[in-house]
Amino acid sequence: MSGTDRLALPLGVPVRGDVEHRTDRAQPFRARVRWTDPTTMQRRSKSESFDSERSARAWIERVQQLATAGVDPLTATLTLAAYGDSVMPLALRGLEAKTLDPYLAGWRHRVVPTLGHLSVRMVTNGTVDRAVQTWIADECSRSTVKNSLAVLVRVLEQAVRDGLVDRNPARVTGWQYAFRQAEDELDDPRSLALPDWQSLTRLADALVARSAGHFRGWGDLVIFGACTAARIGEVSGCRVGDIDTDRWLWTVRRQTTPSPGGLVDKGTKGKRARSVPLIVEVRDVVQQRIEAAGGRPDARLFTGPRGGRITTAVLRDATHWDDVVTELGFEHLRRHGLRHTGLTWLADAGVPVHVLRKIAGHGSLTTTQRYLHPDSRAVTAAGDSLTAFLRAPRSPDGPQKTAG
Repeated sequence: MSGTDRLALPLGVPVRGDVEHRTDRAQPFRARVRWTDPTTMQRRSKSESFDSERSARAWIERVQQLATAGVDPLTATLTLAAYGDSVMPLALRGLEAKTLDPYLAGWRHRVVPTLGHLSVRMVTNGTVDRAVQTWIADECSRSTVKNSLAVLVRVLEQAVRDGLVDRNPARVTGWQYAFRQAEDELDDPRSLALPDWQSLTRLADALVARSAGHFRGWGDLVIFGACTAARIGEVSGCRVGDIDTDRWLWTVRRQTTPSPGGLVDKGTKGKRARSVPLIVEVRDVVQQRIEAAGGRPDARLFTGPRGGRITTAVLRDATHWDDVVTELGFEHLRRHGLRHTGLTWLADAGVPVHVLRKIAGHGSLTTTQRYLHPDSRAVTAAGDSLTAFLRAPRSPDGPQKTAG
């Protein structure tokens, strides 16, 4: 017997619902449905809380509709993780054994951590698309992204057959193009950097001007992110206590990232803390934000206008990022381009590659070396250096040992 068979009802089992208004709750309208299990004759119930009475009654109506079609209310309100576990053998039927392992790994390691907390009906094209973008940003391979999306498609196809959703929201398109963009970014990150300081400040001012209330914090965050070569999630996770204003160093310890239940702070991508210098150009901004936070060590250095945590998507939407960069002639620039900008500038300033690697938090030296691609001035300087070397006087006996 399959998972859906165990969680099904005979057609037409009556499900009654009511809405309770609880004024002392953040979501004051509790919708509850009750029915009698025809097999055990036990009285069953299920409830959910909502912001409005309209949403609560819409939920009851949907559960009742599904019950009329024979779908158990518990099934109708399952999270994606729980529903997937219950129908997985059915969803993956017909696959070869060599395909099952990568599909199940994609489900456990990517789908469930990203989307598993949502109810099946809350999974939309938008949420799936954002999940795929997250996997790409985490530098998952093409086959990993493909397998993770494929198992999600199969689970939600079963949800369509069960009547939980009208169409499969996991059938998203365009992710291959985004993946190619990410590959190009890894191959030549220098090409995605801003050219100079003036371009950075012009971008920051334009983003502030397009934001609601002209919130200056967006500009401060952009300048700080570029000058520290940090990820947006790391900037969001920065606390006042992470800043050493005596030596002007930032110890990067955490990043803000999406997870089941909302945004959380976790360790950095490389799982190791690292120190980043705070250059003169950002020190006034840092000092002002420390003072605005009252100097509390646990206070976030950067927040949204209402004190909320920041993600790359929040920055994009709040500042109309895509429109602004297009208007400024920086169509190529994404939020992660701020990190590319900082690392490119550090490389061009002559920072040794092993130091640049520590600042960036790269696990592989090869990744850091991509920022060292010489521009025309560096090539010319290299030629001048070789000429000077060849013209220098040498011992007729060849290289000699130096004293000591």
